[in-house]
Amino acid sequence: MGTTTDALPLVKGTLDVLVLKALSWGAMHGFEITTWLEDRSAGRLGVDDSALYQALNRMEERGLVEAEWGVTENNRRARYYKLTADGRAHLRAETTRWVRYAETVTGILTATTRTA
Repeated sequence: MGTTTDALPLVKGTLDVLVLKALSWGAMHGFEITTWLEDRSAGRLGVDDSALYQALNRMEERGLVEAEWGVTENNRRARYYKLTADGRAHLRAETTRWVRYAETVTGILTATTRTA
């Protein structure tokens, strides 16, 4: 209540699909993923590093992403993550589900009459 920031907590279950969306643009290392998500949310979503890497590990175990070692622009070693075919299919399905959910909740919260 006394906060002056516009930061929004990530809703449970959204980090995975947001990471998959980031990776739909191409392979990225963790810092690039975080930066992409924070930029696209205009800084309103903060991504916790440990939560990000837990999500990446979870999705790698499920076959949604795969990783390989590479070198960053700053000449540092980093794991680069990319979507698999299963990851792309999961992203499509989850995007449809989230959009439908958001439209439904928005319709309820913006209702101007008691009945539809």
